[in-house]
Amino acid sequence: MSIQKRLDGRLLINGVLIAAQNPSTAVHNPATGEVVAMTGSAHPQEIEAAVAAARAAFQSWSGLPGKARAKCLHRLGDLIEADADAMAQLMTLEQGKPVNEARGEILKLAETCHFYAEEASRIHGETVPNDSTDFDSIIVREPIGVVGAITPWNYPAELVGWKLCGALAAGCTIIIKPAEITPFTALAIGEKCIEAGIPAGVVNVVTGPGAVVGQALVEHPGVDKIAFTGSSKVGLHIQKSATTVKRMALELGGNCPMIVTRSADLDAAVKGAVRRSYRNCGQICIAINRIYVDRQVYDEFLQKLAVGAEALTVANGLEFPAADLGAMASAEPLNKTQEHLADAVSKGARLLAGGARPNGAEFKNGHFFRPTVLADCTHEMLIMTEETFGPIVGVAPFETLQEAVQLANDTPYGLASYVYAKGADEIRFLSRLLDYGNVAVNTVDAGIINAPYGGRKQSGVGYEHGREGMLEYMNFKHIRVRFDMPSEGI
Repeated sequence: MSIQKRLDGRLLINGVLIAAQNPSTAVHNPATGEVVAMTGSAHPQEIEAAVAAARAAFQSWSGLPGKARAKCLHRLGDLIEADADAMAQLMTLEQGKPVNEARGEILKLAETCHFYAEEASRIHGETVPNDSTDFDSIIVREPIGVVGAITPWNYPAELVGWKLCGALAAGCTIIIKPAEITPFTALAIGEKCIEAGIPAGVVNVVTGPGAVVGQALVEHPGVDKIAFTGSSKVGLHIQKSATTVKRMALELGGNCPMIVTRSADLDAAVKGAVRRSYRNCGQICIAINRIYVDRQVYDEFLQKLAVGAEALTVANGLEFPAADLGAMASAEPLNKTQEHLADAVSKGARLLAGGARPNGAEFKNGHFFRPTVLADCTHEMLIMTEETFGPIVGVAPFETLQEAVQLANDTPYGLASYVYAKGADEIRFLSRLLDYGNVAVNTVDAGIINAPYGGRKQSGVGYEHGREGMLEYMNFKHIRVRFDMPSEGI
């Protein structure tokens, strides 16, 4: 039996895959439009059961030594790595990215399990000196409690893993609510948690619409923290609608710029721009949305970028695992891409590459779009001021580095930015002034698992990755003790 059929209409509650009371929504293959399987919309009673299971499991799970939790996470990582091929096929079936890219994401999930397994063994406290020697102040770290993790469709394995592994390492229990269009990858991860021997109730997966199931977790008094990745609009709604005080980590939208100076290695800059603008069809929070290029090298950069974009292959990611781009995940990001394209062209942008769906009967029923380059863009265009979440990038010239910084920072977002330059003075100037949580210089890999990853402004609050990603799931407790001198004769 295929994985998706085994998980059809299922929820994971208290260590058991159960049939949802309401398996009502079809999940479609975005490359063909065919129905993959049905997903359940968790009933209030099922949500209550998941929260109750997580609360009941919290005391024993949090009471385990970090080393014991680490063993579970290492087993989970090993199981996921061993089944990476099948899990990648499942992800492509529901999300659309090519199988090779999906497999890479699954392996990064396994790496995340192993990283946080090691961090679980290193939950340290500290002793703080007082004003007098008869006091000790001891700072200990304790898990927050039950976590509600609301995850998106663009990276349905990694973005579950960042929350799942950080929370479990800290000693928390978790309820995962995956995106409606990619529920099965999360359920497959939950199934691996059972195989890894993680106790019942520690990991639960409930599916359904975010406005119903996700909102129920946000409002539930038994959920101590919400960890959300998604749009800034929904993140703000979550902040406003919580009915009890909760810890929150919100990884929200981006409108990420790239600056290319006259000293840059243009071939490297183009290669980076092609990778980070179009990978996963641009459906990534740290995708390059807009590029600012020194006017002296502007025309040469545009020519090379257009050639690079046109060279990318677009195909059904199941049939052609090594394709550069598969189908977009749904009609929504495809429609927004087309809207941003039409807006830019109507306001004077030049179309240099792409700009349409690929030709061929095999693309007729899927959400495909060719990698697109727009030149001579301005901040009057949506492509430069909104996050598109599609395979399209706008390019504009700049005269001075100060102007480049001003343009790059002209956004309410602050997740990631990119710089290509060889001059040390340029690199220092730009990296210091760019108002972003992540600045990548001469690379487009803005995040690594062992360094904190988070945004500024409307791009969110809190951090994932790194030791900081685990500490986000912990409370700090100050224990202050006064000691007397020992009595005589002791």
